[in-house]
Amino acid sequence: MKSRNPKATKITADELMKQLEQDPEYIARMQEKEKQREAAIKEDLEALKPILAELEASGYVVDSLSNLTQSAAYRGAVPILLKWIPSITNRNVKESVVRALSVPWAKPTAAGPLIAEFRNMPETENLGLKWTIGNALAVVATDETFDEIVELVRDKRHGRAREMLAMGLGKMKNPRAADVLVELLDDEDVAGHAIMGLGKLKAQKARPHIQRFINHPKSWIRKEAKRALAKLDKKSPAL
Repeated sequence: MKSRNPKATKITADELMKQLEQDPEYIARMQEKEKQREAAIKEDLEALKPILAELEASGYVVDSLSNLTQSAAYRGAVPILLKWIPSITNRNVKESVVRALSVPWAKPTAAGPLIAEFRNMPETENLGLKWTIGNALAVVATDETFDEIVELVRDKRHGRAREMLAMGLGKMKNPRAADVLVELLDDEDVAGHAIMGLGKLKAQKARPHIQRFINHPKSWIRKEAKRALAKLDKKSPAL
């Protein structure tokens, strides 16, 4: 049997692209994708218009919600954004609103509504959006909402969307935070982020629990375990 010469069939990326650009089916697919992309952008802009209009009426003239994250001068926009969150059905716009609330000056006002949004979002849908809400909670949640955050982060139905909730516990002063994070080390969906939270707390009693992750199969978890242990080696209050 003759062996095939792989070099005989190789083409460069540029050559392949030139071939595709002459393929009617490929051209039609690309045109349809572009049409869908443009339609999605238009839909997002339409959904965003009333929010921007209300912000403008209140003195916050911005062309993008991302502008609201640049300065605490936009603190007064927080109640407006929170009012809109429950009624927004456009996923991209809702995510933009949540990101605009992921700022220190949205605390503690934003915590309650974001907790409700996280809790009510279907567990099997919109993982990215739900994760973004969890990330916002890691920024705005305080010890006043400690019990609610613990309830959510322990609920495995929320899957990996809980990752940043574990990180958020690492910023809290409640003495139970370290115990909850140690418990979460047995939850593989959030174990790595629980290690990071324990590192932030510099919880000395967590040392033996963190050490068992030094040889974890995932390199990033091994790395975070070593970082957390290094933080524990520095002088810190015993937790």
